[in-house]
Amino acid sequence: MLTVTLIYAGFLLWAVWHSLLPWWVLPVSFLLNLLTFFVYWTDKCAAQAGRWRTPESTLQLLALAGGWPGAWLAQQVLRHKSSKLPFRMVYWLMVVAHGLAIGTWLFWPPLRSSLLTGL
Repeated sequence: MLTVTLIYAGFLLWAVWHSLLPWWVLPVSFLLNLLTFFVYWTDKCAAQAGRWRTPESTLQLLALAGGWPGAWLAQQVLRHKSSKLPFRMVYWLMVVAHGLAIGTWLFWPPLRSSLLTGL
């Protein structure tokens, strides 16, 4: 999965270099992944202390928004949500959905241009 994350990061760099994505996507992506890891960490701590938990839908939306590498790292390092099969299946669905959305944006110019002209 580390290889996939590095390919994804390289893909984002390539898209910014070719002006297919704005420059601020890179720092925002990095911060989103830090936030995602932090949210997993706080949820793990809350689970251990018996406190209020972060809804799973929030964790999945963070992955869908592009925080899937941070989520994967948190699952491995913190061992949080890593054995819950239904959660993991939805997580992978979010990874694929994010990849399809980014790929569609970058490689289907009619969609990109119609969305940009509509703004």
